[in-house]
Amino acid sequence: MFSHRLHIQERLTKQVARAISGVLKPQGVSILMQPSYLCMAMRGVQKVGNTTITGCMLRYMQSRAIDREEFLELLHRT
Repeated sequence: MFSHRLHIQERLTKQVARAISGVLKPQGVSILMQPSYLCMAMRGVQKVGNTTITGCMLRYMQSRAIDREEFLELLHRT
């Protein structure tokens, strides 16, 4: 829904988190994006499969350290 137009990855990550929060009304939201960019593969870095990672945490995921740590621990396991 958001990625059809040009974006800064950080802004896109926040928009997705806010949309999920607005529609589902959860106690907290954590988003992690790890896209691969064709422009980075074709020029600049010139390495196929390069990715950049951005994240966004809202509400309880941002304010409660125990929830945040649990989420980050689960990410490290995968």
